[in-house]
Amino acid sequence: MLTQVQDMGRLGYQHIGVTTGGPMDEHAFLWANRLLNNPLNAPQLEITFGRLSLLAHSDTSIALTGADLGARLNDRPIAPWQTYEIKQGDQLSFSMPVAGLRAYLAVSGGLDVPARLGSAATVSREQLGGLDGTGAKLAKGDRIPLAPPSAVAKASVPYSEIPDYRKPLRVGVIPGYQYRHFPRSARARFFTSEYQVSQNIDRMGYRLSGEAIHGDLDGIISEGIAYGAIQIPTDGQPIVLMKDRQTIGGYPKIGSLSALGAGQLAQRAPGATVSFYLTDVAEAEARRMIFNHRLRQGAPGTTG
Repeated sequence: MLTQVQDMGRLGYQHIGVTTGGPMDEHAFLWANRLLNNPLNAPQLEITFGRLSLLAHSDTSIALTGADLGARLNDRPIAPWQTYEIKQGDQLSFSMPVAGLRAYLAVSGGLDVPARLGSAATVSREQLGGLDGTGAKLAKGDRIPLAPPSAVAKASVPYSEIPDYRKPLRVGVIPGYQYRHFPRSARARFFTSEYQVSQNIDRMGYRLSGEAIHGDLDGIISEGIAYGAIQIPTDGQPIVLMKDRQTIGGYPKIGSLSALGAGQLAQRAPGATVSFYLTDVAEAEARRMIFNHRLRQGAPGTTG
């Protein structure tokens, strides 16, 4: 359906209208590279929804994390969140989502693809990144060049670090400076309501449906917008901005998810339930520091 090359994103160019791109779920992406002892920014494949088949032309090791998309190695079911040895002639295939939406496939040494503006991240709208640097998604017949592999021990992600994407999602919102323009009744409605992920989702944004909220701003002068920002358009239905968002926007924002929180949302399919709680920058930073520590300490070769 949609498979793209991604690294951690194209940083430092939003001021000229170039968005970051990068993995929708940083948690799963970083663990995939960690399992293989790759540089954490090494390019890999983001596989959305499945329906992909790959043929190995050389021996290597892979790590599979994120969504369970019904992966099979030579017609044998394999589970995410661990490494596998791949031999020349092996076939790796993905069917349909079992849990989550996006799987991450890292290869020992990373993918050997060109960088554009310092990154291999694919952003199709901007025609940047990917196999040849033009922003194209993977297509039938593409050959994916691999960097030289390293010796890799069998490894898996500690069980405590594996999310359950089937659970209703409750995620923290850091209030923004337009938060005060939403009356207390609107804030209370937002934080006590359950929203559903709508059919209108992609790498640019997730539109939610549920209790409408309104503030005293009809619009604002367009300004820069962050990954995870929650816009409230005129219909009152929240839109969470994701990795391929435009770099500026003119809707008021009630707040923002953290990168890890937005990554968990990116694994939810239409119909999934999402609710929010009020948090702050300090808590978000603490959660990220804990994640970074566990990523460093999660030694490959152990299951935890």
